[in-house]
Amino acid sequence: MKRITVIVLMLLAAAGMLRAQTVGVRAPKGYPMYYEVHDGDTTFFDSLDPIWVFPRGRGFKKSGDWRREYRLVYNFNKIYPYALVGRQMMAQVDSTIAADATKRSQRTQYIKQVEKELLALFTNDIKHMTTSQGVLLMRLVDRECGMSAFDIIKEYESGFAANFWQLIAKLFAQDLKLRYDPTGKDAKIEELVKIWDDGKWDQFYYSVFWESPTKTVIKATRLKSEVKKDTQSKKK
Repeated sequence: MKRITVIVLMLLAAAGMLRAQTVGVRAPKGYPMYYEVHDGDTTFFDSLDPIWVFPRGRGFKKSGDWRREYRLVYNFNKIYPYALVGRQMMAQVDSTIAADATKRSQRTQYIKQVEKELLALFTNDIKHMTTSQGVLLMRLVDRECGMSAFDIIKEYESGFAANFWQLIAKLFAQDLKLRYDPTGKDAKIEELVKIWDDGKWDQFYYSVFWESPTKTVIKATRLKSEVKKDTQSKKK
């Protein structure tokens, strides 16, 4: 222990000497720092970004729903990246439709093309989702896109298709028309979104499960048709 202490003190002393040699000089990849000198001693001042500190083994209230709370955190970690990509792709589709001012038949053909591409990209992933993960995905897509699952189907497919899938959903006790409610039923989801947006998700997840979160890998974040179109535009 004494030997380790001596080594640490030597390293600190060396660091102090290096710093003393560069007082008032900007480091190559650093930034200027304010400092004061009193009686030959130099004191540096800096401000740190705020951080969230979660207690290890953070637990939810041990009620009958505690398992549901843990499952929500686990599912959110897996599903939210899909909702973010969905928002991005929907913006691409809307932009293309608005810019091209296509006829109804051309618009339908384009949407069918997009649908085929989305199925190729995500069918395998969605097929392996649980029912609770699928429901969470619908809630998050509504939040990110500002439209319920029913409205999305109605907008990009048809009213008949939307009503058909709404009927199927109700057989499984789900409602495609249900809107995202950040201050009510979906308040817990909204809390997780804010933790994610603040860049504190990894720390939070670790505080719950005592392990780092598994990252969801999504094969593509842009539609191939949109990438191809951008390439053609640059060539012109």
